[in-house]
Amino acid sequence: MATFKQPPLLVTRLNSHESIFCYAVRHPSPDPETSEMTTPDSPHRRIVGRAAQAHLPNRFERVRLEVDPDADLDPEDSGDSDRRVPTVLLPDASRTIIRENSSPDISFRYSLNPYRGCEHGCAYCYARPTHETLGMDAALDFETKIVVKYDAPELLRAELAKRSWQVEPIVMSGVTDCYQPIERQLELTRRCLAVMLEARQPVGIVTKNALVLRDLDMLGEMARRNLVCVNVSLTTLDPALARTMEPRTASPQARLRAIAELSAAGVPTRVMTAPIIPGLNDHEIPKLLEAASEAGANGAAYVLLRLPLSVLPVFEAWLEQNRPLQRDRIRALIRETRGGAMNDARFGSRMRGDGPYAQGIARTFRVFARKYGLDGEMPALDCSQFVRPEPSDGQLRLF
Repeated sequence: MATFKQPPLLVTRLNSHESIFCYAVRHPSPDPETSEMTTPDSPHRRIVGRAAQAHLPNRFERVRLEVDPDADLDPEDSGDSDRRVPTVLLPDASRTIIRENSSPDISFRYSLNPYRGCEHGCAYCYARPTHETLGMDAALDFETKIVVKYDAPELLRAELAKRSWQVEPIVMSGVTDCYQPIERQLELTRRCLAVMLEARQPVGIVTKNALVLRDLDMLGEMARRNLVCVNVSLTTLDPALARTMEPRTASPQARLRAIAELSAAGVPTRVMTAPIIPGLNDHEIPKLLEAASEAGANGAAYVLLRLPLSVLPVFEAWLEQNRPLQRDRIRALIRETRGGAMNDARFGSRMRGDGPYAQGIARTFRVFARKYGLDGEMPALDCSQFVRPEPSDGQLRLF
């Protein structure tokens, strides 16, 4: 890749957890097909609890930082232990919270996300490129720099109170998980659910964290009014695979327990076996559906692996480090489902793929979903009960 002719400037970036010597280098906008992680892998310097092991060039920026491979490590670091990168919370100044979606591949129109970026750090997460629009990168920044909408409940109340709001179901976690670890302390999702319950606003939830059970009191009441459904993502039953691929999510067993407890409380619950990764977890489809059925799930759905933009280099770096012997086969099978490419962004095919292998995945899913009673439609949520909430500023409406 082209750089400045003059020697790059050696700079030091100081964080609370480390001191890293970097080169500031100007590059052309990176190509997702060829971009590489900027920190070389080193077994004794592995970052624990994170799928991404380094920073990735931001496709919108012409200047990036690269680690100097000849620089000394922190003198207080023996180099014998793994590195830990703490999570940093950044305030979000958004003045709206309900987002409208126009994709024909998505079944919902409106979504709400209290957080931008996600501590779960799934290696395959399609939402990673959204962090680049904030001036950060789609790799380590996406997992460690979480932008928080601290006033999400107040914004939601204000928008539901507007006369312009025509009630439709809202999906929480249309982009990043509303029950990611920091939610345990901040409780923004819980407070948003309280507003929705008060307003009788129907909501769908997508999560891969058993923390959703914390809010079973409200979810149970909303379920009795046909105002909620929960989708639990279950990618694998292998705890070791989940630990590296989805490092800060709930374990597969904990997710199955969440399905069981939600179902027992009368909350309509669907298992999302997503994403299906050819050559890695597609063989688990029958067992995933069987386990979800035994736990009490009401339905099932799947999405084929998507690798848009900067998700591709993050996932490929993960494969190289965690599944080197399977890497070539997995890449070949992904290409087989994507017309020879690693990704296909076309509406109509991006969620399911094309070709014989993709068709085989679809047939397997249909057969076993039918076998385990998971092929039915989820019940439609009731929009007729909606009651416009009072604005949080106390201002009374004239009409």
